[in-house]
Amino acid sequence: MEVTADMVKTLREKSGAGILECRNALKETSGDIEEAITFLRKRGMAKADKKGDRTTGDGAIGTYIHPGAKIGVLVELNCETDFVAKNDEYQALLKDIAMHIAAAKPRFTSRDDVTQDVLDKEREIFAHQARESGKPENVIDKIVDGKMSKFFEENCLLDQPFVKDTSITVQELIKQKIATLGENITVGGFSRMEISK
Repeated sequence: MEVTADMVKTLREKSGAGILECRNALKETSGDIEEAITFLRKRGMAKADKKGDRTTGDGAIGTYIHPGAKIGVLVELNCETDFVAKNDEYQALLKDIAMHIAAAKPRFTSRDDVTQDVLDKEREIFAHQARESGKPENVIDKIVDGKMSKFFEENCLLDQPFVKDTSITVQELIKQKIATLGENITVGGFSRMEISK
């Protein structure tokens, strides 16, 4: 099937991918725009995984103040170059992550940031709860592991379901942007403040 310039243009507008990538995707999918978008996303995620080891020495700090000015967030989002840091899509990601932090109240950026004493304490609490509810000793470790997974999902920013689209995690959202923008992106840290009565 012949790939026309209009088809490439349509796919570019929908996907944000380059001309050559769009042309190749359309060839691979026999001109099916929706299939081509899926093809590009799969390739983009694979590329995003490869970019994960690259140094993020640039970036930007974003803010979010919730209406009513009782909740505020500062977040550091790192990338590889100032060119990407100034990009509108990157800035929108920064704002989305700051807004997510305001709403979801993560305690840690990632699982790696959870201190050993917190991990030990949570495991101890979950094991105690399982024993108190009469669970047999041989299944307690599995129960604790399941509860720890839930703990990470609730308390670690990158594991949390993204508030604007709960079908993906914040980490998956970032990977989508890595695929689109072509640079590694990491969360350097954040601070959430709330005035409570």
